[in-house]
Amino acid sequence: MTYDQMGLNEWLIIGATIVGPILAVQAQKWIERARVATGRRTWIFETLMATRGARMSMDHVRALNTIDLAFYGTKILGRTVRSRKWQSVIDAWHEYHAHLSQPEEQRPKTKDQDVAWGAKGEELFVNLLTALAVSNHYRFDRTQLRMGGYSPAGHATVENEQTALRNLLIRMLSGQHPLPVEVRSTAVANADAPRSGPQIGLLQEPWGSKTGSGGT
Repeated sequence: MTYDQMGLNEWLIIGATIVGPILAVQAQKWIERARVATGRRTWIFETLMATRGARMSMDHVRALNTIDLAFYGTKILGRTVRSRKWQSVIDAWHEYHAHLSQPEEQRPKTKDQDVAWGAKGEELFVNLLTALAVSNHYRFDRTQLRMGGYSPAGHATVENEQTALRNLLIRMLSGQHPLPVEVRSTAVANADAPRSGPQIGLLQEPWGSKTGSGGT
């Protein structure tokens, strides 16, 4: 069969033979990218759930800082497109981030203000976990998200002690806190005083002397 005798079906078969493997490779790449992106979003939710009681940990902070990237969406014709679930996650994270990033002059000054500020932060964090759970197809009520984490009391004690030691060391090195020094007097023995107790000496014979009998 010559090229002139080939019909539409033959050309379609040739085209499918050439293009088919290329499309299959591209489809595999798209599937792999989607799997990685889904795994990243799942990792964020699992990490934040696991570190609810240790929010100063590096894993917790890293998961928070990855939200903008993992839920960014898709660029289509220069415009970012994301689902409503993803947008809810982004909005909840930005609101929580704004609360955590308040400047020092706006931070609470009294104990009551500090309690209210902490309660608001807890509520915003639960909002974020709720949005993440929905986007990852999990169903949790707010009570589970708020109270479900476990953190031994000893961990909090160790963390507070380490923080107190770091703050004390920084104040001492910067001159803001004096270094406590205690001087104690102790009795010192007189080197010229005679020694008490028996004195043990070493008896040495003159060089070349002989012991025993037999000399003339």
